[in-house]
Amino acid sequence: MPQPTTPPSLNDPRALLRHLYDVAVQRALPLHNTAASLPKPPKGRTLVLGAGKAGGAMAQAVEALWPADAPLSGLVVTRYHHTPPRPEGLPQRIEVVEASHPVPDAAGLDAAQRILKLAEGLTADDLVLCLISGGGSALLTLPCEGLTLEDKQRINRQLLESGAHIGEMNTVRKHLSAIKGGRLAAACAPARVVTLTISDVPGDDVSVIASGPTVADASTCAEALDILRRYGIDVPPAVRAQLEGGALETPKPGDARLQGHAVELIATPQQSLEAAAEAARALGLNVVILSDEIEGESREVGKVHGAMARSTALGRSSFQTPCVILSGGETTVTVRPRAPGQAKGRGGRAGEFCLGLAQALGGQAGVWALAADTDGIDGVEDNAGALVTPDTLARASEKGLKLTDHLARNDAYGFFEPIGDLVITGPTHTNVNDFRAVLVV
Repeated sequence: MPQPTTPPSLNDPRALLRHLYDVAVQRALPLHNTAASLPKPPKGRTLVLGAGKAGGAMAQAVEALWPADAPLSGLVVTRYHHTPPRPEGLPQRIEVVEASHPVPDAAGLDAAQRILKLAEGLTADDLVLCLISGGGSALLTLPCEGLTLEDKQRINRQLLESGAHIGEMNTVRKHLSAIKGGRLAAACAPARVVTLTISDVPGDDVSVIASGPTVADASTCAEALDILRRYGIDVPPAVRAQLEGGALETPKPGDARLQGHAVELIATPQQSLEAAAEAARALGLNVVILSDEIEGESREVGKVHGAMARSTALGRSSFQTPCVILSGGETTVTVRPRAPGQAKGRGGRAGEFCLGLAQALGGQAGVWALAADTDGIDGVEDNAGALVTPDTLARASEKGLKLTDHLARNDAYGFFEPIGDLVITGPTHTNVNDFRAVLVV
């Protein structure tokens, strides 16, 4: 797990920005946030079920905090290589398996089937402790009737490349699933379900996090169909007919099977931004938190941040320098069509934000920035994000790199890697989504 670095100074803007990122991630680690939300052991047994990029760390936190003499067992699925090293002396009571993200695979399908099977035969004396974090939608994949794993993989890829926001994507995912959208909680009846969740979505809507497997769903089949039509995504005719007829409807608010259940948000994007803000103030910086709910095209959000930073550096805004502008949320990337023979671009939301930011700044003096995903993975690459400095464009030009070319093919990785400006952290074992910090001195 990452540890906050020794607080740097304004003399080292790169280290300062990385310090703020590390503080934000540290604030969201499960072991620091789980104890206050754990229920008491029940009269019966306690079954732990879960999915998400923080799943392995959440399971270890529960194992460390749960009474040693109280029964505890279960199964959690996390992303490949996202299971943290087991602390010495901590017995394993919860099985952790790994699967693919963001496109589901057979391992995730098997895990979802096993999790649903474990939910059978529970009693009112039992407790189901569900550990849910971002990434759970892909990791907990169990297609509805008439849909194959290959269909789900294709639909997932198309959604990811469409520019659809997370709420739209998860509305579709919930209605094409046999386990999401409250269905897992319904399968656990009559046992009580307590969900501990780490938010990675704007507004902390628990029905959207990992497509809400334990939460009632107010969205409808009709809305899912509309989203599919809007983005030109096909589903098999039999599945479309089920959507049109409402046969794939999810458990709704007021469903008796979900009564008495509880949800606890143990870490949120806003909490991490506030932790970073406190660390920045301790370094003598003024702080502006724009929002933890920023959405939109990554490159365009980057341009807006760039305009604010540029005006601040030129003394034309109300922000007082030296300052750091913080924001979070979940932006999107619409993948542009490729020219014949053109290599596929590499990168994710954070990198594309940095391309838009660098373009808007145009080499503005006195501005540095870091954008990175708090799970340590930007898209499907090995970096968390990237840095932008006053000489980013000059150094890129020396390497023969043209920013507009990389924007045109969504290739942030190919732009920032040659100039040494990728942020590489490895898996952080948590996930409160995008973190952005723009330093103006």
